[in-house]
Amino acid sequence: MDDRTGDAEVLATPLLLPCGVVLKNRLVKAAMSDSLGDGAGRPTEQQIELYRRWTSGGAAVSIIGEVQVDHRAPEKPGNLVLGPRADDELLRRLADAGSTDGAHIWPQLGHAGALAHRPISRLAGPSALDIDGLQCDELALSEVEALPTAYARAAAHARAVGFGGVEIHAGHGFLLSQFLSPLFNHRSDRYGGSIDGRSRLLLDIVCEVRATIGPDAAIAVKINSSDQLDGGLSEDDALAAIGLLDREAVDLIDISGGTYFPGAPSSSDRRTSGPYFLDFARRARAVTDTPLMVTGGFKTRAEAADAVRSGAVDIVGLARTMVLEPELPSTWLRLDAVDPRFPGFESPPPGGITAWFTMRLTAIADGTDGAFDLTLDQAIEAYETRDAERIEVWKRAFETRSPPPDVA
Repeated sequence: MDDRTGDAEVLATPLLLPCGVVLKNRLVKAAMSDSLGDGAGRPTEQQIELYRRWTSGGAAVSIIGEVQVDHRAPEKPGNLVLGPRADDELLRRLADAGSTDGAHIWPQLGHAGALAHRPISRLAGPSALDIDGLQCDELALSEVEALPTAYARAAAHARAVGFGGVEIHAGHGFLLSQFLSPLFNHRSDRYGGSIDGRSRLLLDIVCEVRATIGPDAAIAVKINSSDQLDGGLSEDDALAAIGLLDREAVDLIDISGGTYFPGAPSSSDRRTSGPYFLDFARRARAVTDTPLMVTGGFKTRAEAADAVRSGAVDIVGLARTMVLEPELPSTWLRLDAVDPRFPGFESPPPGGITAWFTMRLTAIADGTDGAFDLTLDQAIEAYETRDAERIEVWKRAFETRSPPPDVA
């Protein structure tokens, strides 16, 4: 068999999830913070068009990154919020746009915790911290105990407007990742201590979400293979957490890594070629029967097909690759597949590459990606200007105020 034929066939194979949902192929548009909400937690026409484009491009699932369960702790002012101020009609249109031709679309349910966007948030995590680059309050026990209901309520809202499943975000240094990490979590109650205690909140959330949305909806969990920080979540503890998740009704475990902790290098900074977390995925196979997905570093069809063929993963998450080529899944399922060409950036500032990809993503939503030619500096300026504008919209919508300069 021609290798090109074999790669296409491997990636075109459907995947049956434990809940009964069938994914039509092995390629997922992984969660990204698209920053295309209107600044008041609602979808925009641009965002609807973006997911329509990705879905028509052949992805089995498109995951909407950073959909917040609490407006008081967003990752960015362009996030969506599932709550009483949501626009259900726009959410239905977004769900419809991502559900054509057998595709699925899931919101990634998140809470940024100690890494929330400071101008519009109360920074609070598992424990109070005052370290270089990060200061936050500790969540009271009553606040922690309320979180499973908040996630379940958001998941029910997602189902009510037409989304077929949800992903629970427990990676990248945001709130549930903070609970898993001994660097962030110094609690002495049942939510701290050993990895069993640090996993308790995530497990409680999964359990309540499943009880709320029923057995037939998909539940994915995104989790770090490690925090890649001294004193953070280790691979051994991550494996233990995955083993605990294996006892719950989870349909897909999405393995990633790294954190947005201030000053921390990204996974792409640490590794210049090849998928990032496949070795860890192979270890995870020994502790779970749940289908596995790896997100990060896939740049060629051969890499994606080899990962699935080897049995290390069941499905591949594509993020920046699908910003460069929105129709990439359809392309990779043809014999004459062409891999995308990644841009090179010389000495980019922190966050600069993310800004460039986010503004290219915006061009896809506008239908102008064919003419996209922003330099890194221009992309950063456009990205920061838009965030600043949406901060003011967010404050008006949610009646929030920036903290005084001397308050963390």
